[in-house]
Amino acid sequence: MYIPKHFKVTDFVEIKDFIQRNSFGTIVTTEEGKPIATHLPLELHKKGDDYYLTGHFAYANPQWKTFGDAPVLVMYQGPHAYISSSWYKSENVPTWNYQAVHVYGTASIMSEQELQEDLKALLQKYEQHRENAALWEKFSAKTKNQTKGIVGFKVKVLEVQAAYKLSQNRSEEDYDNIIDKLNKEKDLNSQRLAEVMNNRNTK
Repeated sequence: MYIPKHFKVTDFVEIKDFIQRNSFGTIVTTEEGKPIATHLPLELHKKGDDYYLTGHFAYANPQWKTFGDAPVLVMYQGPHAYISSSWYKSENVPTWNYQAVHVYGTASIMSEQELQEDLKALLQKYEQHRENAALWEKFSAKTKNQTKGIVGFKVKVLEVQAAYKLSQNRSEEDYDNIIDKLNKEKDLNSQRLAEVMNNRNTK
């Protein structure tokens, strides 16, 4: 991923938090030289000294069969929005602000036990705050048996690239005005981006 120096993020703690909050990603592999992709939740875990992304395909999705020695790419994206140059103090061109993380690694298929543990963790993350939470321990044997229709996988993380293009190269006056203008947009993505920019500005 091309990352200008103003927008490069190297703090892995910050990147881990970003993945945790934006874990619906895209996994890209190749089949006979053609890129193929699937959009799905991909969670980050530490095992020993290594980090892994975990997820699962529908068994009918043939992408899992493309795993091999070639590296895979997993992409995550945060809020993004159009930035009008009319919001700047001086004339310039419009642009687009965004957050993106690319993870490269090698993929392999999970064992049945690994898949079960991963599903438990996934349900815990998204269900624990809910009334009558749909947790693995509450499922019947019939419901649990539906795991036969999915294929769990893990991606050992080899390289991480992160770009946060958040107008860091603009003056403080422009930066504050961009946040104000984004907050006034009707688009939810714009408002979320304003929140991200404001939080970074107050660190």
